Amino acid sequence: MENFFPIGLAFSSGALIVLLKIIAIDIILSGDNAVVIAMATRNLPKEQQNKAIFWGTGGAVILRIIFAIIIVQLLKIPYVEIVGGLLLLWIAFKVLIGGEEDVHVKSQSGVMKAIGTIILADAIMSLDNVVALAGAANNHIGLIAAGVAISIPVMIFGSKIIVKAMNRFSWIAYIGSGILAWTAGEMLMKDEKLLQLLNISHGPITYIISALITIFILAAGYTVNRIIDAKREMQHQHVH
Repeated sequence: MENFFPIGLAFSSGALIVLLKIIAIDIILSGDNAVVIAMATRNLPKEQQNKAIFWGTGGAVILRIIFAIIIVQLLKIPYVEIVGGLLLLWIAFKVLIGGEEDVHVKSQSGVMKAIGTIILADAIMSLDNVVALAGAANNHIGLIAAGVAISIPVMIFGSKIIVKAMNRFSWIAYIGSGILAWTAGEMLMKDEKLLQLLNISHGPITYIISALITIFILAAGYTVNRIIDAKREMQHQHVH
C-alpha cells in the first residue's frame, strides 16, 4: 500500500531508504556549516541571532536545492556520473581523515551581513554535500528537497553535537564515510558507459564492486589515520 508525500512523490520502502540516506549524508557533511552559523552570529543579540540563523539557513537551503537540481541534470550526461562518483569517493576519504577545509568566518555585527556570510560559506562548503545528495537521490529532486528540509533543524541544533561525537568516537566518522563511499560506488555503477567498458550488467556484481570500493576507502582512511596518529605520537615524544 502506497501513501504520498505532500510534494507528490510516491512513498515506498525504496523511497524511504533513499530519504534516510540523504538525511544521513546531509547531517554528516553539515558539521562545518553549523560551526559557520555559530561563528557568523555569535556577536549578535539573541533576537537578531535567531533571525540571522533562520534567514541565513533558509537562503542556504534554497541554494543547495538549486545546486542539486543542476547536478541531477548534469548526471544524465554520459561519464558525468563517473566524475561525480570519483569526486564523492575523495569526499568520503577526506571526511574520514579529518581533512575538511578550514573556513575562516569573521563574526558579523549586522544581521544582513551575518545572513550573507552564512549563505556564502554554505554555498562554498556545500558543493561536496550537493554531489553526495544528487548521487543518493537517484534523480528524484523531490527527495532531495524533502531530505534537506528534514535535516535542516538537525543541522542547526545537532551538528555541533555530532562533530563532538565524531571527535570523541572515531567509529562514527567511519559509518559516515562508509555511507558516502557506498553512494559513490552506486553512482559509478549507474553509468551505462562504464558498465559496457567493464562488460558487466546491473546485479550482484555491481553491489560487490560497490562493497569493495567502500572497504577500500575505509581501509585507506584507517591506514592514513594510523600514520597521522603515529607521527603525532612521535612529535609529542620529541616535545617531552
